Amino acid sequence: MTEINIRERIAAACFLLLLVSALFILRLPVLAEGITPPAEDLHSLLEKSLSVVEIDKEISRIQSEKQALLLTMSEAEQELAIKEQNIVDKREQAGDVLRAYYMGERDQLYAALLTTKSWSNFFSILDYMDIIISQDKHTLNDYIGQYRELKDNYMKLEGKQAALASATQRLQEQRNRVIALEAELDGEIEGRSDSDKIKLLIEELTSFWEKKGLTEVREYFKALSLAMNELPSWIQDNKNLLEIKGFNYTIRIPENKLNEFLREQDDRFNYFSFEFKDDKITAYGKRDDIEISISGQYSVENEPVNGILFHVDELIFNGFSLPDTTRSALEEEFDLGFYPSLILKMLKAESVEVKDGELIIKLSISF
Repeated sequence: MTEINIRERIAAACFLLLLVSALFILRLPVLAEGITPPAEDLHSLLEKSLSVVEIDKEISRIQSEKQALLLTMSEAEQELAIKEQNIVDKREQAGDVLRAYYMGERDQLYAALLTTKSWSNFFSILDYMDIIISQDKHTLNDYIGQYRELKDNYMKLEGKQAALASATQRLQEQRNRVIALEAELDGEIEGRSDSDKIKLLIEELTSFWEKKGLTEVREYFKALSLAMNELPSWIQDNKNLLEIKGFNYTIRIPENKLNEFLREQDDRFNYFSFEFKDDKITAYGKRDDIEISISGQYSVENEPVNGILFHVDELIFNGFSLPDTTRSALEEEFDLGFYPSLILKMLKAESVEVKDGELIIKLSISF
């Protein structure tokens, strides 16, 4: 065992010992006064502190997104200014061409063509006209192309402006949220005789989550994402899970079969089990000093492509529920979706449900 692992185990053990000690010390006076047991009170404080840390990360992420948008918008505006100047010149050239045709300046060529008395002159004028007309078409097409490109760039800029407005709004919402949560947390801790112990526990929990907990959670999500990539091939190898009636397909995956599949993909799932219950999928695992519980559901989505996407409704780490910002960030980073087109190109997902211990996916052929 490495020195780093030994340190991590010692730190985790100290944290758990400190937590148990604090709960034991705090329980007696509260019970004597007939108030809510302090274990619940302390758990709530620690959970709120973890939420503050995670929402702060979301604020940083949105700030980075906003800065990137501002940079790309600045570059787009500079590019637009150059294109606007270029198109002014092209507009003038296109105007000259159109005036030449509409005001009869090209009529002399046609007249010369019709009045020439030698075939050699006739073909010479014809070649000359072809050159002029080709050049005129090139000028007009060039102008039209640049105009369309300019219009497309304006639309892209409008899209970036809308994204920037959305990011600004989300940033303000999360800032308001974290300010309110911090004020609530400070108000509950302030004036307590055990405030120093609680602050120490908050520091220990935050440190443990950021140094080890988050890494472990991300590793499970990464393993799940990689496993889901192999699910279509596994279903093809297990035809008994697939029912075909005409152009309609039904996939039925019992929870024990899914667990077998996952354990074939990654040893981590030897400590992790999926359960289908109450229209939800719950995955629970415990290894060493970390417990993780993930609950969610699948839904059919058609954008950007048709598939069955997993939405995390609840994520619990060592008994502490993590905020929606953490769940959303993990969903965005790791794709836990199932795409029927990987089984057969024309297959399309129609519905998904959890029933009687099975994940049931209904598909159809899309022509």
